[in-house]
Amino acid sequence: MSVTAPDPTTADHAGDPVRGDADGRPSRPRVTGRVRPLPLAAGVGAVLVATVAGTALGPVDLPVDGVLRALIDGLPMVDLPSGLSDRDLAILWQLRLPRVALGLLVGAMLATAGAGYQGVFRNPLADPFLLGIAAGAGVGATLAIVHGPPPGLWIVDPLPLAAFAGALVGVAATYTLSRSVTGERSTVSLILAGVAVAAFFTAIQSYLQLRNIESIRQVYSWLFGRLATSGWSDVNLVLPYVAVSAAVLLAHRRLLDVIGVGDREATALGVDVNRVRVIVVVAASLGTAAAVAVGGLIGFVGIIVPHTVRLLAGWSYRTVLPLSMLFGAAFLALADLAARLLLAPAELPIGVVTAFLGAPFFIVVLRRRGAR
Repeated sequence: MSVTAPDPTTADHAGDPVRGDADGRPSRPRVTGRVRPLPLAAGVGAVLVATVAGTALGPVDLPVDGVLRALIDGLPMVDLPSGLSDRDLAILWQLRLPRVALGLLVGAMLATAGAGYQGVFRNPLADPFLLGIAAGAGVGATLAIVHGPPPGLWIVDPLPLAAFAGALVGVAATYTLSRSVTGERSTVSLILAGVAVAAFFTAIQSYLQLRNIESIRQVYSWLFGRLATSGWSDVNLVLPYVAVSAAVLLAHRRLLDVIGVGDREATALGVDVNRVRVIVVVAASLGTAAAVAVGGLIGFVGIIVPHTVRLLAGWSYRTVLPLSMLFGAAFLALADLAARLLLAPAELPIGVVTAFLGAPFFIVVLRRRGAR
């Protein structure tokens, strides 16, 4: 389907959530259609900084220059002695780098999915954590943990599949409940419906935990969010899901801009709004489910990152989606580094770190919306 979007410099983007003019009318947001070089370079730089910091810092500090040389030496057709000992190289390649890579993938996926949900629902407060999607995925993952087959019996790991099914049930329940109450799209009803659905799924999850005490430690470790990994197995598990989901979301970023002007206007421009909405929701839920399956419940990434990107680089989803991917990756890798260092040698659950940052941010966004 080939669609020409409205001129982004003149379109009144319906996703503008925050600012308004002196008469209380939504002001025209700053919309740019292409990713400008400076924000793109900043995003790539943030990923590189997070990667080097995450691999060099820890209980055993590694020299930054040695880490840089070792990472460059790992590139194809490059031979550059790092100067690191065998022990340091084992720490780098078998412990630190897989964990950083997992944080980059999970952060990129959660931020991109959050931006996708916000575009397709035309609601800037939409987020996997707030819409009951993460809670639904949590129930699915908990069922897989307590009632699933032992690891290795299935060709495909059932954990992400169960989390994916739970995520779809969660988003469908939230959307249906919201529309059944008000009959129209509403920020308040959508958030309240998400809270209700999340509470319901949390109750189911608590029941399952009480009925399966022997698995409660594994479930709780997962609930608070964790990126602890040994080797590359979790990275290999989540990578295909993230790649497919991110590719689909990025391919629809232009259509999200068109939907932003309104369903009726988008339909008049030839966009099958319902089809696009289903594709984006399924892709975002697939990626969210995979991220939740390996990282647990890590909230607010889908709120903090897309809103920060909008403030810095504009409102077009052609810009917001790719930059959210880069900055989301760097954000979660750095949050994991903070979780490892703040109480060293003990570790904070990464979900606690993102909640400390995300809850105040969410309150500020909500107050600015209420002030319009």
